[in-house]
Amino acid sequence: MIRARGLTKTFSRRKETVEAVKGIDVDVTEGELVAFLGPNGAGKSTTLRMLTSLLEPTSGEATVAGYDVTTHPAQVRARLGFIGQGNGGGFSYKVIDELHNQGRFYGLAPAVYSERAADLMGALELTGLEKRSVQSLSGGQRRRLDVALGLMNHPPLLFLDEPTTGLDPHSRANLWEHITAMRERYGMTVVLTTHYLDEADSMAERVVVIDHGEIIADAAPDVLKRRHADDVLNLAVATDDGAAVRAALPDGLGEVELTALDPPGSDGLRVRVATARGADALPGAIEALRLAGVATTSASVRQASLDDVFLNLTGRSLREEAAA
Repeated sequence: MIRARGLTKTFSRRKETVEAVKGIDVDVTEGELVAFLGPNGAGKSTTLRMLTSLLEPTSGEATVAGYDVTTHPAQVRARLGFIGQGNGGGFSYKVIDELHNQGRFYGLAPAVYSERAADLMGALELTGLEKRSVQSLSGGQRRRLDVALGLMNHPPLLFLDEPTTGLDPHSRANLWEHITAMRERYGMTVVLTTHYLDEADSMAERVVVIDHGEIIADAAPDVLKRRHADDVLNLAVATDDGAAVRAALPDGLGEVELTALDPPGSDGLRVRVATARGADALPGAIEALRLAGVATTSASVRQASLDDVFLNLTGRSLREEAAA
């Protein structure tokens, strides 16, 4: 569905040349849901704008839905849907007029775009809002309208650029429920950029990490977490003998950190161990401590996250970027 090779984009700013994208090579196969992760300014949105033919590459080539983005941009646009960071509907226009106009832009016959508009409004829980102005809709309703606008041409490929930014958790979950249903219904390929790591982790089959205009990792979320981050074991033990704790834990488990329990004066130690496959390692660690005469009073595992992956790869936190 997407094939890009050596894709670059440079901008001139105050007599300086800024390399926004520095040679992207990426393939997306039909039916995949691929998430692009990266901090602000990493080149995610610039890459999407080139792949959607909205921005001409400085160099390199890209084929999207079977057409070259530079030589056949109209054919590319006819075969994709695009939901950007801002709302697509004109605020003073009625919902139904915006959907019908979108159908006209794609050259659909009146009977076809009327039927599709009604169908999408029903599927996205917008029925009854036909005569409402876009500006009178809630944030979640506006984003669902954006999805409907992006699907009026029944595209085989859908681009979602930060689709849930600014929505509350309930609206985010509701929007994703609708997007997932639409994807299954139409068999779409989906390319997503997001700062919300839970979205990428739970929804995407592949995650592409971009930093400074380059792809630095590309794999399934679980694979990235195994390769680039550790789980963390957190235990509390009923002893102040740190040497005994270290000696008891299995060799090769991981780096052990010992701290005093809170509140100050409590008997025992807190044990933190960064290790691979923490859920599998925890029972063995508890048993090894027991055999050494050390009682474990509490235990938990914090599984590696995509934010850990990004932090280890780049030295920055995506959660901090999202909060900013």
